[in-house]
Amino acid sequence: MSVRCTRPILASGLAALVTTTALAQAPEIPAPSPKAKVEQRVGLTDFAVDYSSPGVKGRKIWGSLVPLNEPWRTGANAATKLTASRDFTFGDKAVPAGTYSLVTIPGASTWTVILNKKLDLGGTSEYDPKDDVARVDVAPTTAGPRERLAFLFSDTTDETTRLDLEWESLRVSVPIKVDTKSQVRTGIDKSLGDAWRPHFAAGRYLYDTGGDLDTALGYLDTSISIKPTWWNNWIRAQVLAKKGRSADAVAAAQKAQELGKNDETFQNFFKADVEKAVGDWKKAKS
Repeated sequence: MSVRCTRPILASGLAALVTTTALAQAPEIPAPSPKAKVEQRVGLTDFAVDYSSPGVKGRKIWGSLVPLNEPWRTGANAATKLTASRDFTFGDKAVPAGTYSLVTIPGASTWTVILNKKLDLGGTSEYDPKDDVARVDVAPTTAGPRERLAFLFSDTTDETTRLDLEWESLRVSVPIKVDTKSQVRTGIDKSLGDAWRPHFAAGRYLYDTGGDLDTALGYLDTSISIKPTWWNNWIRAQVLAKKGRSADAVAAAQKAQELGKNDETFQNFFKADVEKAVGDWKKAKS
């Protein structure tokens, strides 16, 4: 009985193995609309367009494969996406940094190019204008010929670029701007504002490791001259106390208390230690 039952099971298992092996050995073939990506840095801002690139393949594109005056996801497969690492201007519309679906409405003389918040557009039927972030009207121009749809960044400077869509014999171009000068100024201000940190770190290291206290004090004084914080004043107070200058240590610690009034880290983790140290140092100087 057991022998008769084994043969169908073996045959079934062999058939499944053959089927699985055949599927595993299926050849890889090119996608009809292969994935593509184009990237460009404009000043300090990184832009990228992810899309799938259909081909003309002898077909009539505009007004046929791609209807006029109707929303188009502007590519094949998944929605085309534009990503920007910083705020930018798309056409004349201010747009926050982020990722957006790129939708277009092709027309005979004017195209509307749209950035939309919905990233998982499976087709134009899912497009909703209420999710638009920017809409820009542009006039198409002739270009090409280009077999596959392509996005390109052109005429790039430190402040501007153009996002071009090219397919068949048509080009649609949208100007993009970024405020690079303002971004650089913000970065400079931040760097200068943080310039107190290296001197503070050097002074703290010398204090923590038993290094030269006078050198540590010099670093901390430089740090405070750039930007007084509760942190550099508190380490300075401890250096002064270790040098036996209790009155100066109290003054530095009280400055740290004043600067730390609205700082969550100071209030939660250091306030009690500073208060105790001030009390001890006051007794030491009396």
